[in-house]
This record gives sequence, C-alpha cells and structure tokens, in this order.
Amino acid sequence: MAWRRSGALVSALLTAALLLTANSALRPAAGGDRDNAARNLGRVDYGVCRGTDPACYHDWGNFDPAVDGYRILVYSRTAGPRHAHLGPALPTGLNPPLTPAHAAQSALVRLGAEHGFAVDWTEDVTQLNSPGRLFRYNAVVFMSTTRDTLDDPAQTALRQYIRGGGGFVGIHNAFGTEYNWEWYEGLLGGANYYDHGRNQAGTVVTASRRDVSTAGLPARWDFTDEWYNLVPFPSEVRILARVDEATLPDGATGGSGHPGHGRNHPVSWCQYYDGGRSWVTTLGHAVEAWTDAPTTGDQYFLQHVLGGIESAMGREPFCR
Repeated sequence: MAWRRSGALVSALLTAALLLTANSALRPAAGGDRDNAARNLGRVDYGVCRGTDPACYHDWGNFDPAVDGYRILVYSRTAGPRHAHLGPALPTGLNPPLTPAHAAQSALVRLGAEHGFAVDWTEDVTQLNSPGRLFRYNAVVFMSTTRDTLDDPAQTALRQYIRGGGGFVGIHNAFGTEYNWEWYEGLLGGANYYDHGRNQAGTVVTASRRDVSTAGLPARWDFTDEWYNLVPFPSEVRILARVDEATLPDGATGGSGHPGHGRNHPVSWCQYYDGGRSWVTTLGHAVEAWTDAPTTGDQYFLQHVLGGIESAMGREPFCR
C-alpha cells in the first residue's frame, strides 16, 4: 500500500505543478511586462512544414487562374454559438439566398464583385467533403464558424486541399472551431482562442506595410472588437497587426482571467502551412464592420481582409 500512496502523492504533485505553470503563464509578469506571459503555454509541434519560408508551399498545379479565374468558398456553418454578423442559419446547398441579416457573407460577396473574383458560400458540410470540390477554389474562407463544424470526410478533404497548395482564410470565430483537431490549430498558426473581454474600442497597430493585406493601412487605426486572447500563442508566423492594449478602456483581461499579451497582442498573421497558405485574423465581431453602417475603422478592416483573401488565393504575393 505504501507504493500506492507514494504514487498517488507523486501524481498529485505533478498535477499541482502543471496547474501552477499554467496559472503562472496567464498571470501578469513582474513589473507588468506580459509580453512573454502566455506564449509557450501549450505549444505543439504539428509535424508539418510551417512558417514564413515559401519553401513550405507546394505548387501541385491544381490552380490555373488564366483559365479558371479566381474563386473563393465562404463557409459559415456553426455548431455552437452564432455571431450576429452571420444572420440566421442558411439552408443546405451552394449559394442559398442571402438576406440583409447575413452581413458578413454579403460583404465578402461584394468584395469579390468589386475586385474581380467569384464568391460561393455555404453552410452545408457536404460541399466540403471531397478535395475535388475544394480544388475549384483558390481559397476557402472560414467565416466565424463554431465548434465541430466539419465531419470526418470534410476534415480529410480540407487537409488534402491545403497539402495540394490551397489557400485558407480564417476570420474571427474561425478560432472557436475544431478545438480538438490539432492539425487545424496549426493551420491557425499554432494558436487558439482562450477568452476575450467586452466588445470595446481600441487601436490596431499595423506591424508592417510590406504585405498586401497591410499595404496602404495607417500605422495606427481605431477599431472596435472583442480582442481575443490566445492560448497557445501563435508561433512561426508573420504578425501583420496588433492591438495596443493601452488603448482598451477596460483593458485586455478576458472573461476567463487571461491578462492579455502586453505589447505584443496580435490580431492578424500569416504563414505557409503543410503545403498551403494561411491568413487569419481575430477581428470582425461587430455587425457594423460588415455593413454600410458607418463605424470607425471599418474601411481599413475590409481592406485588410481583402488583401488577406487575395494573397491566400495566390493573386497577390503572400505573407511578405
């Protein structure tokens, strides 16, 4: 019995140590410097070629824009909470009717019409269940999807599509999706949603203007969002934009107690991943960001998203 008690004690001590490590990573560091507070918590080796080196991209000749033009698929299926900017759930099939309530989908359709690329949209998982379907698209956009939004065939197809040189764009609650699929977390930049505070005004800092998604943006621009906190913290990516936490009236602390990321709180980044391209942003919560209703910074936000889509498609240089 003594060895059993000893084993139980060791197990309890290990559990306590792990909890202490996690809690320490989420607490502000001494002196208020939280830049490295949560970066390494839960970091995973995803076992794929990933990062900012174009050598990680695989061009298998699956796309011929000279013949087929450029086309994206917007996928907005929710298997959990649904953001207001998506409107009511859409019926099955491809390109079901949109109403004014479908603000985000409609905005992406408008961007395509204005900038010369075709847009299909769906919330029908069967439209994603084969690589052949997906290879019709230069990029697939996950628009505020939630929870387990893909079945097994769709997961397999998405992975084969990315490995075949496909483009991925994840917007806002794409970070609240497929929590238990490690490969998808890697597609998001080795990052995942942890929590957020209230929807509040803040200032976005443009990290670099070399990338097409940041070219032409001001060095600083005001916007209103939920400012996601992340665990794990993105790794092996190029940070494109950050939020200045000092400009948040309520601070960056989230509902589950995450203190924020200090001076390096990313909101958008890009990477090559497992043969494909991935551009993601945590921004896009407010309905007004997707409509003609005037709201501060919405023109910069949509310009940012447009550049992300065009680069993930391969129409513009990617992740510069």
